[in-house]
Amino acid sequence: MLHMIQKAKDQAAELTRSAYRAAVSDGTLPEAEIASVPVEIPKDTKNGDFTTTFALAASKALRQPPRAVAQALLERLALEGSYFDSAEIAGPGFLNFHLGQVWFGDVLSAVESEGEQYGQNDELAGRKIMVEFVSANPTGPMHMGNARGGVLGDTLASVLSFCGAEVSREFYVNDAGHQIEKFAQSIEARYLQLIRGEDAVSFPEDGYQGEDIRDLAQAYRAEHGDALADAEEDIRRDTLAQFGLSVNLPKMKTDLARYKIQYDIWFYESALHESGYVAETVDKLTDAGFTYEKDGALWLKTAEIMAANLRREGKKDADIEKLELKDDVLRRANGFYTYFAADIAYHRNKLAVRGFDKVINVWGADHHGHVARLKGALDALGLDGANRLDIVLMQLVKLLRDGEAVRMSKRTGKAISLCDLLDEVPVDAARWFFNAKPDTQMEFDLGLAVREDSENPLYYVEYAHARICSLLRAMEGEGLRVPAAADVDIAQVSGEAEQALIKQLAQFCEIVRLSARDYDPSFINRYLQELAACFHRFYTACRIKGEAPELAQARLKLADSARAVLRSGLKLLGVDAPEKM
Repeated sequence: MLHMIQKAKDQAAELTRSAYRAAVSDGTLPEAEIASVPVEIPKDTKNGDFTTTFALAASKALRQPPRAVAQALLERLALEGSYFDSAEIAGPGFLNFHLGQVWFGDVLSAVESEGEQYGQNDELAGRKIMVEFVSANPTGPMHMGNARGGVLGDTLASVLSFCGAEVSREFYVNDAGHQIEKFAQSIEARYLQLIRGEDAVSFPEDGYQGEDIRDLAQAYRAEHGDALADAEEDIRRDTLAQFGLSVNLPKMKTDLARYKIQYDIWFYESALHESGYVAETVDKLTDAGFTYEKDGALWLKTAEIMAANLRREGKKDADIEKLELKDDVLRRANGFYTYFAADIAYHRNKLAVRGFDKVINVWGADHHGHVARLKGALDALGLDGANRLDIVLMQLVKLLRDGEAVRMSKRTGKAISLCDLLDEVPVDAARWFFNAKPDTQMEFDLGLAVREDSENPLYYVEYAHARICSLLRAMEGEGLRVPAAADVDIAQVSGEAEQALIKQLAQFCEIVRLSARDYDPSFINRYLQELAACFHRFYTACRIKGEAPELAQARLKLADSARAVLRSGLKLLGVDAPEKM
């Protein structure tokens, strides 16, 4: 992994340290304890490509004005053989470094030598991470929130893997509990209505009203007739629920595959109950002293657990009391375990049985109240939920069409599902737009997503890639091929637009790192837009056809390097990089 920006920062820091040691040796500066040498990219790179505030930070310890410290350093900087051609003092004592041609050439060499691995790092090497996302209730079609969570989870998993982690994608199937009971009762009512008439059978007040429930009832009757009409209620409901799941789950898998999402594991909640793992988990919490019985139910001391965690974080008791923390039921008076109990068991399974170092869940923002409770329960089990479980909360999606709010599908007249969405816009457009910053409410404009102009950011990026491919084909037709980086005279591409493009190529490594660190792959979207803009500016300012061979080849190599990084970034997003448009 060649992170050229980090290499330049490290080198600038070492050059500064060496200059300081030289100034100490000749008596110009006193010796002092120097913690670090911070190096950053200045906001205005006209003053330098990199800058250090070492002189300002060290001036007090050295008992000299910052500019005097900076001057002493400047006079002793040994830039020969480094990435830097020159350095200068600016402002109150900044020491600015200007990159030389060697660094720009090494960026192109790195893009070439690392190929599809360019931008990878090993920061998460040896880490076993699970990303659980979508996990939509299998009682109906997937909706817009699932569409957003799908691409966020899938892209985050790709980024974490690109940073060296062993990543597993998982879908948690809620095929047990209250929602499935309601699902069964809803199909049962529609099934019996088909046999006895709608007026003869009442529909549950909190039942699922969608047409998909009617379709399931009709499909079961068409296949099996009226055999369940006189069956025992429990048998009838279980049979209809299992039939509904047998239809819905394959449909979900098909829709997600169409969305370019493939899971490593489909984990079924029912397996936790059938194996006794939920009961065992609750027993462990009881044995540890974290449960009590009240009104026939078993409760978790959630408030006590969370209060203890908050005290460890430095919160005062008076502030904790204001939160009005509440306990949670684990087992109801009727003997059935709650969804929360199953969720604790599921996450215990992830950490204790399957041994993931880190578990990341992508949830809707409406689940925010569940986060601390679940982490606390895992802490109570000794599994360090505070540090091993991370939750990415995503805000709602507002669907628009050419600026107007949309709630219903043109095709079905019903609320828009993931399937409806993919009938209206290309899969790649859906993936691009939904990969927005998770903690912001997003607006998805169906009209914008299908536009073929620069207003559509995906089109703008894909067009840059296709434009470069077209350029390469045209130049090859004229006998001009992309040279190896070692054969490029880097001095040929020393103009402002050319160097700006190379700097942007170098940024990709850092963008990948930030995306993984912040669990925010939208860094990549923004980066690709800026890379496309840098290329278009370069292409406008710098001719290739008709130029002298050495210049034309150097610029062609630069264009091809941009193509390679655009392709890699789009691949991380699960988006195609078209060669023609």
